Amino acid sequence: MEQQEAPVPALREIVRTCSNPHIARAALRSIGGEFAERFAADASRRDLPSGVLAAGMVRAFATHAADHERRSVEAVAHGADQPVLVGLRYILARGLAAARPNDEAEGTPPAWAICAAREASIRE
Repeated sequence: MEQQEAPVPALREIVRTCSNPHIARAALRSIGGEFAERFAADASRRDLPSGVLAAGMVRAFATHAADHERRSVEAVAHGADQPVLVGLRYILARGLAAARPNDEAEGTPPAWAICAAREASIRE
């Protein structure tokens, strides 16, 4: 009988793959639509390629996200046709919300997103 590998949790796979700016950029293209356009515009305002900004947000999430945020990524990705893209979109949407001025943001952004926004502003 063949031995099947256990499924890799979505977050681990997102961090493993999308921490690379080239893969993150390709994943953003796969997500597409208005979300990808808004993300690219935000990256452009920071004078960063979209893949670099996305990879930075993924790395910041991996390093600083609270357990409940990690569980949220797993929850939204669970059962999805494309769990990596769904989880990545969730992480990036939270990161973009943290980068908005306080009057536009909904609530206090998570610590990892603040770190990602700071790191992006340092590169400007």
